[in-house]
Amino acid sequence: MGRPFGIPVYVSPTWFIVAAFITFTYQPIVTGRLPELSVPVTYLVSFVFAVLLYVSVLLHELAHCVVARMYGLPVRRITLYLLGGVSEIEREPETPGREFMVAFAGPLLSLGLAAIGFAASLVIDPGTVLGVLTFQLWFANLIVGVFNLLPGLPLDGGRMLRAGVWKATRNPGSGTIAAAWVGRVLAVVMVAVPVGLALMSGQAPGWELIWSVLLASFIWFGATQALRGARVRARIPQVNARALARRAIAVTGDVPLAEALRRAAEAQAGAMVVVDHEGRPTGIVNEVAVEATPENRRPWVTAGSLARGLEPSLVLAADLSGESLIDAMREAPAGEYLLVERGGEIFGVLATSDVNRVFSGV
Repeated sequence: MGRPFGIPVYVSPTWFIVAAFITFTYQPIVTGRLPELSVPVTYLVSFVFAVLLYVSVLLHELAHCVVARMYGLPVRRITLYLLGGVSEIEREPETPGREFMVAFAGPLLSLGLAAIGFAASLVIDPGTVLGVLTFQLWFANLIVGVFNLLPGLPLDGGRMLRAGVWKATRNPGSGTIAAAWVGRVLAVVMVAVPVGLALMSGQAPGWELIWSVLLASFIWFGATQALRGARVRARIPQVNARALARRAIAVTGDVPLAEALRRAAEAQAGAMVVVDHEGRPTGIVNEVAVEATPENRRPWVTAGSLARGLEPSLVLAADLSGESLIDAMREAPAGEYLLVERGGEIFGVLATSDVNRVFSGV
């Protein structure tokens, strides 16, 4: 929809669902406050409110992104969808203080819009379309700001709590786990409270319960994702290129696949590197392609025909580990990588499937 501050903004089709819901829900309120308007005009005013509300949500997300970019964090995009908006910031802040500021920027802007709107409502005639819209917008921004300050992931308040625990324990993982569990508790409370009130009053739950369930599902899912992410990050130090490497044999590209496999089995190697006649590596025989080749075809297929060419990004230092190794693999997704020593000697082959097994069961 545009690129404010150079950040692409996308609108999910689910926005139209919530826009329609807000329009039909808010229309009776407009009719009650402005009875002189015709029915079509009241629906138009309600739709304008839905659009302006999501403009406020966009500004909320832009606040996160602008502060993130101030700290050098790349921002991929902003997406507006059914339950609000999401900022796709590609890296986490390096310190708990920066994490706190990026998270707090959104609610702070929403509360600022609420304050400005409240001040404007004091001087605008409440019996006009502008007065009704101003009142609803400042009140909606107040709700958005306060709701996002609730201390549970994936809400902004949860990220602020995470920053606080991170600061206290010096462990970002502990902060994530604490804030995610608080988020799960919030999700349960958000459903339990309206159900309990309905049971105490003897009335059937209304639209409030539906919204509560939607928001609670969003929070529960986000908190669960955060917990899974924390478990993944806890295993990243176990990712070591040397430890996960497969022993590799060198073969020229014209060697039949059957013979290359025989040599690999004899050397107890788990990978094959194609080299030229001067011994320089030119490709890695793809494991998936080998498995897909029938045995009766292997004597007639060359190892070179099943190899992927060695681009510079597929050659990694054997000393890589942890975040550095994951980042290098993320920049050039592939099934296998050639690992070399500092002097350029072949150390082995790193298979992405072996790295994935480190994170299996997370």
